[in-house]
Amino acid sequence: MPERRSAKVEIYTTGGCPYCVRAKRLLERKGVDYIEYRIDRRPELREEMVQRSMGATTVPQIFVDGRPLGGSDDIHALEYRGRLDALLGLDGHEE
Repeated sequence: MPERRSAKVEIYTTGGCPYCVRAKRLLERKGVDYIEYRIDRRPELREEMVQRSMGATTVPQIFVDGRPLGGSDDIHALEYRGRLDALLGLDGHEE
């Protein structure tokens, strides 16, 4: 069986943000590891997030292999359409 390719998932969040919690829960349900950047604890990361996301200022902002996917509603829409697993490198693999 070929080795599973894991996508690098990064998420910019703030504490107490329900959309951030919702996005992280979806990733966790899928067994996806992610790097979380708390911009409320490290405000210098906000400008980095805005630049990487091509201007988005709301949290969460989610990136897969450096590609901006958007926020919680965006990844849930990808999940609903059956496209999120492929982006995360999960398609075609059984746990």
